[in-house]
Amino acid sequence: MSGNTTGVLFRVTTWGESHGPAIGAVIDGCPPLLELTAADIQADLERRKPGAAPGASPRREADQVEILSGVFAGKTTGAPISLLIRNRDARSDDYEDLRDVYRPGHGDFTYERKYGHRDHRGGGRASGRETAARVAAGAVARKLLTPRGMTVTAYTVALGGVTATVVDPAAAAGNRLRCPDPEAARRMEAALDEARRRGDTLGGRVEIVVRGCPVGLGEPVFDKLDADLAGAIMGIGTVKGVEIGAGFAAVGMTGAENNDPLVPGGFASNNAGGILAGISTGQDLVIRAACKPIPSLGREQMTVNREGAPVRLTVRGRHDVSVIPRILPVCEAMVCLVLADHLLRQEALGITRRP
Repeated sequence: MSGNTTGVLFRVTTWGESHGPAIGAVIDGCPPLLELTAADIQADLERRKPGAAPGASPRREADQVEILSGVFAGKTTGAPISLLIRNRDARSDDYEDLRDVYRPGHGDFTYERKYGHRDHRGGGRASGRETAARVAAGAVARKLLTPRGMTVTAYTVALGGVTATVVDPAAAAGNRLRCPDPEAARRMEAALDEARRRGDTLGGRVEIVVRGCPVGLGEPVFDKLDADLAGAIMGIGTVKGVEIGAGFAAVGMTGAENNDPLVPGGFASNNAGGILAGISTGQDLVIRAACKPIPSLGREQMTVNREGAPVRLTVRGRHDVSVIPRILPVCEAMVCLVLADHLLRQEALGITRRP
């Protein structure tokens, strides 16, 4: 197993390196006759691409997607869909002094120990650039979900020690950080500016909400919906923690407080985050991801080289101050991929159930 493919019926393989000629994705299992154009995918890529957000890397990539196969006359054919995004602004020379040095917080050490060789040009497969391929594939998955009334939206709820205290989804569209609390968004931008001046980086927390999810998605044992969602989000390089519903707050609750009472209209609360026993309840899915600070710093750090000798390192190159807000469409994409896969698996059962 290479670990480059995800999904059971809706299968996605990403390929390419940060400083190679291109990156991309191959989708196998997308049903035919789905209306799909490059513009459908481009909208999500625009939100992720470098240079499009405060604190973002100055690397200039158009991230223009090309559909190479699987679509004819504006509709999917049922054949594998191949998506390509060319790298136009790679500067590999910026990383030449890292050839024999392990950057703190990166995958340099583990990749080299696992494979006996690594691509030191910006991290290769471990680079955040790989997530553009996920976003492209996730946009195709979103096209499956939308006609079924499902929406997937991510918000910034914490950044650099500032936490949103108001959750107004409509307000998120009014600021560059996609934060549902406008006052918190202003303080978050100030924190980004201060971190940039110090040559440092910031972590944050993202909340992803799925509305319109039907009852019954997910499997009862090994492929629980919450397990697959958590695994998909944890598969994003920057994510170090995931919670669903009440999440870690449930530790401080009693059973009576944590349970969601069933009432004639459905559920009285949603501490379960829309999933019980690994299967969706029909409520909103609520997922949160904790994102670590970006490890590439503009200030000196201690590390070692391949011989184990101590080295003082200041990472050059073009890097974000925080993964937020560019990580938002990546989180949405991973949730869309899981939901599309489970939706197709459930529809394959052919079960008609009560509304």
